[in-house]
Amino acid sequence: MVGVLQRAAAAPAAAEALPARAPGPAWRDRLDPGPDSEDLSFSELACVRPLLATDVLAAAERRAERAGVGADRALVAAGAIDEEGYLRALGGTLGIPFEPLDGMPRAHCPFDDDRLIACAKTGMLSLLIDDEMFVVVAPRGTAARGIIALVKENSAWARRFRFTSADRMTRFILRGAGKTLTARASEQLRQNWPQLSAAPPLWRGLYVPAAIGASIACGALVAAPWPTVLAVEVLLATMFLAWLGLRLAGAVLGAARAEPLAVQADHALPVYTVIAALYREARSVDPLLRAIERLDYPAEKLDVILAVEADDHETRAAIAARRTRIPVTVIPVPAAGPRTKPKALNVALPFARGAFTVIYDAEDRPEPDQLRRALQAFGAGDEKLACVQARLCIDNTADSWLARLFTAEYAGQFDVFLSGLAAMHLPLPLGGSSNHFYTDVLREVGGWDAYNVTEDADLGMRLARFGYRSTLIASTTLEEAPAQFAAWLRQRTRWFKGWMQTWLVHMRAPRRLLRELGTAGFITFQLVVGGNALAALVHPLFLAGLIYSVTAGFPMWRGDGTATALAVLYGSTVVIGYLTSAFLCWLGLYRRALLPTAWVLLLTPVHWLLLSLAAWRALLQLVVAPYSWEKTEHGLAKTSRRTAGTTAALIKLERHLTQLKDAGELPALADDAPWPARAERRTGARAA
Repeated sequence: MVGVLQRAAAAPAAAEALPARAPGPAWRDRLDPGPDSEDLSFSELACVRPLLATDVLAAAERRAERAGVGADRALVAAGAIDEEGYLRALGGTLGIPFEPLDGMPRAHCPFDDDRLIACAKTGMLSLLIDDEMFVVVAPRGTAARGIIALVKENSAWARRFRFTSADRMTRFILRGAGKTLTARASEQLRQNWPQLSAAPPLWRGLYVPAAIGASIACGALVAAPWPTVLAVEVLLATMFLAWLGLRLAGAVLGAARAEPLAVQADHALPVYTVIAALYREARSVDPLLRAIERLDYPAEKLDVILAVEADDHETRAAIAARRTRIPVTVIPVPAAGPRTKPKALNVALPFARGAFTVIYDAEDRPEPDQLRRALQAFGAGDEKLACVQARLCIDNTADSWLARLFTAEYAGQFDVFLSGLAAMHLPLPLGGSSNHFYTDVLREVGGWDAYNVTEDADLGMRLARFGYRSTLIASTTLEEAPAQFAAWLRQRTRWFKGWMQTWLVHMRAPRRLLRELGTAGFITFQLVVGGNALAALVHPLFLAGLIYSVTAGFPMWRGDGTATALAVLYGSTVVIGYLTSAFLCWLGLYRRALLPTAWVLLLTPVHWLLLSLAAWRALLQLVVAPYSWEKTEHGLAKTSRRTAGTTAALIKLERHLTQLKDAGELPALADDAPWPARAERRTGARAA
């Protein structure tokens, strides 16, 4: 906490300096591996022994030892007792009152807003109560056991503490420092590193270069119109073909075989924060929480945060109505501009208490082992590895031809191209979700740019500028694609606009960008970030030129040198572009075992025209409404490959079990559930 506050205090003085990367070991060496293995007396259970059945307490002890947490956390995660009920019982035995914090005046906390916000990470804050200063604690991990030992050693310590729940502390921090938190979420990156933010004025630093470039272009057009047109067309075609060449290089290098998942003991795993920003996603709440519950990770070490717009009452009601076995922190995001996903993520970030943080979208369905695979990648990486990206794949492929195109495109992007970039250790434009970060690094680089509508690509480039590296892991997150054209167009417009924003922001100081990314990284940035938008913008121009040359009677055969050169240029660029794009998508579908969907690649020319429409619409929005966020609705899918596959597998398993049973080969299955049935957990108060 002290380090975070020191960096925040020093930021204004070093507003234009990117901090140097301090070398450090892999995550296993950076984290506490677990509780003290010699202290397994589970003293934290003494206060609830009169309240819970013996088998429940024994199960909590086994689970706590296996997961490396306090037995109180095991009880809460299993639903045997709620957090507040446990803390009241613990406080009753230690003489430590429970502090509900309801109605507690902000003035009773001596911290300024920045230090109060930092308390969300530590779970401790100071309060002045009845003219005395107390430390209010929301115990985590094995903290309850430590407080018990402290009070046993010196009973006077009990007078200095108050207990409260994590939820009550969160609400107090939001109530007391909400305005500062919102301002930081929106403006911190602009205040610390204004050259790295898309905040207004977006065009800062670009007026003079743009004016010079426009003047040179106009002068050349007047002096030599046809040679100038040819030179511009050749330059654009060269950039376009270089972009395609980089994508093909990714196809060659991106086929690395997935490493087997190593055994990871639960007690050695760190706390992992899961953040999802939701807006008008009531229908997606239950599927999202079910997907998080399916993660193969100790529930006691999951820190789930849902950032929901404060005026989105429907989504918040859906969360409140959903009973979950994993504690969920709901952060209401104040309805203040800019109303974007990155701002909501920035509001949630100070509450993240995990050593690692992953971002999911409302429609995401990650594979259960994804967190463990991410940790394995971090453990194998060097000190420069700061982020790992899971591979995104479309689930509702059969909904429409647009969804099928989306499936092919994602397969080419995540299973072919980005895998190649990662293999070459080049800057990686992150996908919109399933990004796993070192939490401290995420805070160090300023979180997300609240004004960038494609915050993921921007963050990937910023990480590279800070000296960090991103890579891909062999784990899939299924997503829902827009199946209707209107929704598809709005989403693609936002994406293209964000890529344009990202290019403009990082090109404010090209020489500095070249120095920080290196030559290969700088070229990759131009081709990946600028090239994506440029290819979509110029495609209709090349296509129109090709159509004109054909309808004009193939001037290439009439000896007109300039016209012939342009016709060849137009034709070769368009054809090579179509074939390369289709090949990458086909290869991705092949690696995904989705070749029956490959017929949709015949629509590649149509797809490119639609992309061009979205790119030109994005360019217009960049001028008139650069920060508008066109929301993509989720929960509309009609089909699901995952559900269909699961159903087929269950039917096959049921048939197999029936055959074994009929043959008398099915043994009796032992009931080895680690927790007693919920109805048998509470026995009522017993004599101590």
